Amino acid sequence: MYIRENLRWHIIWKLGWKSVVIFTVYSALICLIYGPLKIHSVAIPWQPVATLGTAVAFYIGFKNNGSYDRFWEGRQLWGGIVNSSRTSAVQILEFITSVVDAPGVDAPPASAEELTHRHRRMVYRQIAWCNALRIHLRRQPEQWDAAVAPFLEEEESEQIRVLANPPAQLIRQQAAALRKLREERGLLNDFQHVTMMNTLEVLYNLQGGCERIKNTPFPRQYAFFSMLFVYLFTAIMPLGLVTEFAKMGPLHIWLTVPFSVLVSWVFSTIETVGHNSENPFENNMNDVSMTAICRSIEIDLRQMLGETEVPPKLEPVEDILY
Repeated sequence: MYIRENLRWHIIWKLGWKSVVIFTVYSALICLIYGPLKIHSVAIPWQPVATLGTAVAFYIGFKNNGSYDRFWEGRQLWGGIVNSSRTSAVQILEFITSVVDAPGVDAPPASAEELTHRHRRMVYRQIAWCNALRIHLRRQPEQWDAAVAPFLEEEESEQIRVLANPPAQLIRQQAAALRKLREERGLLNDFQHVTMMNTLEVLYNLQGGCERIKNTPFPRQYAFFSMLFVYLFTAIMPLGLVTEFAKMGPLHIWLTVPFSVLVSWVFSTIETVGHNSENPFENNMNDVSMTAICRSIEIDLRQMLGETEVPPKLEPVEDILY
């Protein structure tokens, strides 16, 4: 996610230099044909061009609204993941404290070492789930060893990493751990167990929302025709502008080039901005900063465990927070 208030000029140029070059050459060619070559039949009235421009502006505005909604929904889902991860950690630390009155459970009291081990293992599994969901959405399985494996026991990590949906399986493992705490160790009563299972359900719903955005591409009919209409408008605009500038004098027709390039660049940029916002989980410049969010979750949860040596928050790289 780009966090600087204003875009740097090299980014603006990187996004638009191809279209600027193409529009400049095309507009100059139209002026050459209309002026020195005196082929006036290429010109068209300005009124239909203006009408088409208005229609295209409305259409790409509609498309960009839809694209931004996808990004914002993705960010809201990850905001929910932050809150639910904190809630899950608090429940682990506050509910799993001592033996409760569990009928049918004949287990020795849990030692402080056992409780600490269980707290750490389950909280770390929650951190692992956040990172596993991130690399699952970005299709980066090669990052498993660095992002997920350190928070899991080796056997559990190797078993889950080869499955089709590792984050879903991690929540399943968390649910199995809760069942064992209630049935075998008596460390959870029924109310606590149900409450913590509801939190896991919330995590599943948040993961499902992210997967829905990831696996459902932006409707191609909107994206394709938006791009097509922009190209069509920018192609005929110099044909209308050259007529208007010719009324001011024979040399004024060359003003078609800068004005045509400017308007074409604006429409092209709007189209590009909408296209870049369609898929918020691709690890691009304007996507949801899932890596930084996962690091923030890790810091919060490890400090809840009482750890003091935690990694620092991620800093933006060239104004981009990944």
